[in-house]
Amino acid sequence: MEKSEIEGLWSHIHWLSVLEEQGTYTAAAIRLGVSKSAVSQRISDLEKATGTRLVTRTTRSVRLTDAGQSLTREVRSAYEHIARSFSSVRDSAGEIRGLVRLTAPVAFARQHLVPHLSEFLQVYPAVRVQLDVSDALSSLAAEGYDLAVRHGFQVPETHVAWKLCDTTSLLVATRGYLDRHGEPREPGDLTTHNCLYYPRGNDQPAWTFERPRRGQKEPDRQTVPIAGSFATNNSEALRDSALHHLGIALLPDFSAQAALASGHLVRVLKDWTLKGVFADEIYLIRPYSPHVPKAVTALVNYLKQQLGRSFQAT
Repeated sequence: MEKSEIEGLWSHIHWLSVLEEQGTYTAAAIRLGVSKSAVSQRISDLEKATGTRLVTRTTRSVRLTDAGQSLTREVRSAYEHIARSFSSVRDSAGEIRGLVRLTAPVAFARQHLVPHLSEFLQVYPAVRVQLDVSDALSSLAAEGYDLAVRHGFQVPETHVAWKLCDTTSLLVATRGYLDRHGEPREPGDLTTHNCLYYPRGNDQPAWTFERPRRGQKEPDRQTVPIAGSFATNNSEALRDSALHHLGIALLPDFSAQAALASGHLVRVLKDWTLKGVFADEIYLIRPYSPHVPKAVTALVNYLKQQLGRSFQAT
């Protein structure tokens, strides 16, 4: 094959590598900003040019054959170098521009991230942000994300992290629920209440509390088994159930903040600190790269400034 013919297939090989990362033609097309049929045609053309099958299709996904994997493996570092060089040249041109792909947990994104993103995009009109709202811990590199918000995430050595803010766990309920069922004074009182909780596997749910003891180095620590009629892995759903007077909910402060400020919810067992349920810090992370696009850096700095303070519960 002539050199010119090979050069004409460079973009085809890049599309094949994106297909490998995304796992489906539909996802690859969305990532590339083209139609699904266009991706399929490029891969077909590449298979004809190489004279071998590069992709194996299943009912739900696609995977590369050994030949396809060998091809993308050999060129991946070259494309990464091209991408870095292009970003460096573009960034040096002046105005901050480009696409930033960001993933974040559902509740935090809806309640606190989206308003700041709207403000950021007004400050930087040439920047575009693509936000994926999900509680699943996606692989940033594999999914093509530039940044991720993580609630107490263990940062890999291959990533860079910044702490955005501190956070804490709270027990909340409506005044109406507490008037009907009584307000707990000690953690053990929760055994008689309908507790709304975040499930953790098949284990018997339990909440652990700590409180300083006067004159003692070690705090008073109590673990209380709890039970309730509703459990979910979404803090907004727990909050809304509490707002409907269903019971006492354990929430991260960012999900309870607005309802506490308005008085629709009140804190329960304020003198106790909940341990081991939700993490105490929220991070912004990105995969390590020697060159970071200015748009990514601008968004990191903006979010650090806007969210760089602890949430103050009412």
